[in-house]
Amino acid sequence: MTNVERESINFRLPKTLITALRKAARERKTTVTQLVILGIQQVLGDVPGTKETVENRLHKLEQEILLLQANIDKLSQPNQSNIETKVEELSIKVARFEGVLLQMQNTINASRSSRKSSTAYPYQNQAPVKLEPRNAAQLASRLGTTASTVEQKRTTLSQKDFERWTQDRDLGNRSWRFNDKDGLYYPIT
Repeated sequence: MTNVERESINFRLPKTLITALRKAARERKTTVTQLVILGIQQVLGDVPGTKETVENRLHKLEQEILLLQANIDKLSQPNQSNIETKVEELSIKVARFEGVLLQMQNTINASRSSRKSSTAYPYQNQAPVKLEPRNAAQLASRLGTTASTVEQKRTTLSQKDFERWTQDRDLGNRSWRFNDKDGLYYPIT
């Protein structure tokens, strides 16, 4: 190990601080100078031409461990809003898929009525896709909006206007009607 060239410098420190430094130096079996150097290194960090002390290296490692622990804790906590966002995105995708299925069913029905031959379309005899009743959140996902908007539109618009509003937003061009008895929205066929 190389010796670091030192220079003497005088500081005027409060007596209570000098007393505390001397006591800490005795307890740690070191010198007051070493404690002052350690404190300065913690404030300034690495200074070229100085030897990094064990205490300073331990302090840096402790800070890195605390930061790492905080990051681990942050990653281990489930991010509720992120989960809710992903569920909402999936609901919207399912609603779009249902809309496409309904459009396909409408195309099939239109071609069935225009064609006389039933052998040309083997899937013709399948039952149409039946939409289930939905609560406000499920309908909102299908319409690409929020549950609060659905509720607000239902209460402020007339029944006919609400049905037209849902039809305009629905990918399958389907109207929806609210049932007061069970609190669900039903597709209008």
